[in-house]
Amino acid sequence: MVKIDWDRVGKGVARENERMIWRPYGAPIVLDLEHSAFHDAPISVPWNIPETLAVSVAITGAFFRRSQNPNQPYTPDEIRNSARECLEAGASTVHIHVRDDEGYNVLSLDRFQQVIAPLKKDYPDLSVDGCLVPALEGEWAEMKRVLATGLLDGAPINTTTTYIGDSLFSKPAPVMIEKVRLILENGGIPEIAVYTDADVANADRFLIKSGLIKGPAFWLILPALPGCSPMENPRQMVEGLMRTVTTIRDVDPDGVIMVCAAGRASMYVATLAAAMGLHIRVGMEDTYWLWPHRDDRIQSNLQTFELGAKLGEVLGRRVATRQEYTDMLRSCAQG
Repeated sequence: MVKIDWDRVGKGVARENERMIWRPYGAPIVLDLEHSAFHDAPISVPWNIPETLAVSVAITGAFFRRSQNPNQPYTPDEIRNSARECLEAGASTVHIHVRDDEGYNVLSLDRFQQVIAPLKKDYPDLSVDGCLVPALEGEWAEMKRVLATGLLDGAPINTTTTYIGDSLFSKPAPVMIEKVRLILENGGIPEIAVYTDADVANADRFLIKSGLIKGPAFWLILPALPGCSPMENPRQMVEGLMRTVTTIRDVDPDGVIMVCAAGRASMYVATLAAAMGLHIRVGMEDTYWLWPHRDDRIQSNLQTFELGAKLGEVLGRRVATRQEYTDMLRSCAQG
């Protein structure tokens, strides 16, 4: 057991006349957060955090089924109506996947048009990105048809090979390189989507060092899903996001970074990202949970947007308008 020398402590207190040491050299000011009395250089200057927070809403994605979240949108009407709800509430943008009649992800020009064309007609300043993942026979040609319409202003490029849950998900280097070329050829903006810091190295190696993508680029960080950067507790979340972000900054110092509220980390990783000055993607694509410490299911995409907007308000960052987001995305145009 530790013994404290109370006799020595008592003598020390007596030597200090039972007082703390206090010398207010800056009097009459006690504490100044902005200046020192000894020089005129600024102290504690404002952080370099954007005033606006882009909040994208990913409406349905490819992963989750109604057996996991009964509220998951499937049909073109459901996807479009959910997106419209979010845009009416002030969302900066929406991210679109479409599904087939069985509720599985599909690459279909007709379904993309059913969802996106009416939204663009009603919101002329809207920029939309959507996932074009040609996994089945004939979908590569369909992807090219979608790109040729100009419906999508941006499209993600996954620079990864990983297991997403129990499914192997791999983008061969020639496929990712050619897909970037096609997006650029059709006037779109490639969005580099990374699941781990290693994916950043892949993007640098194949897309940036090749000169195909020049900075600043648009980056999507999708962590916390099984197979992505693990975030099983707050420490992993903070360390994992910081590592991925700093790895991006090493190769693209001025890139635009958006972080997905994904997996168990859900709104907590979105909160961390917004506090770091990054932008956020919420919605029903990347998780069906609202918070890491509870099992509450997302009720609607609008619910997640409202939480994202409230988060921005708490952090002093207003939600970026659709036009501001469009300008942000176009700042990453190549050439």
